[in-house]
Amino acid sequence: MKYFIICLFLIVNIIYAKTENVEITSKNFEANEAKMISNFSGNVIVTKGYDTIHADKVTIYFDKKKNPIKYIATGNTKFKLMLNKKHYSGYANKIIYNPIKEIYHFIGNVFLQDVDSDKKIYGEDIKIDQKNGKYSVNSDNIKPVKFIFKVKDKNSD
Repeated sequence: MKYFIICLFLIVNIIYAKTENVEITSKNFEANEAKMISNFSGNVIVTKGYDTIHADKVTIYFDKKKNPIKYIATGNTKFKLMLNKKHYSGYANKIIYNPIKEIYHFIGNVFLQDVDSDKKIYGEDIKIDQKNGKYSVNSDNIKPVKFIFKVKDKNSD
């Protein structure tokens, strides 16, 4: 019985440790229960733990149980995120987040910076799959993908 209670306590702590509140502030809010959509506009700030997204507009799509299944942020998007235990900041024209698959999709004029290592990535389309630790960066025919990082000179200490 003692081990059962300890295991139950650990499981509850793990579940609640992964659950964080999402806080959204904006100038305007509209909801359509029939379509299961909420729209926030005007200086929108979405915060969850360390993660923060600023945008002109954020649309959230919900499933039948009223759980969010997709976030779409557009207009002057800026972000600060913890992805795969790394701190990132940057901007994009559009951000799509799928909380079930844990995939971020940054679209249009994307800049992503690893804050800790100062690595920088520029592109038109960046996907980050947190569950599988996969990153993909694509660009268009006009601007190439650009990756900037520091290399320590072997002669310097």
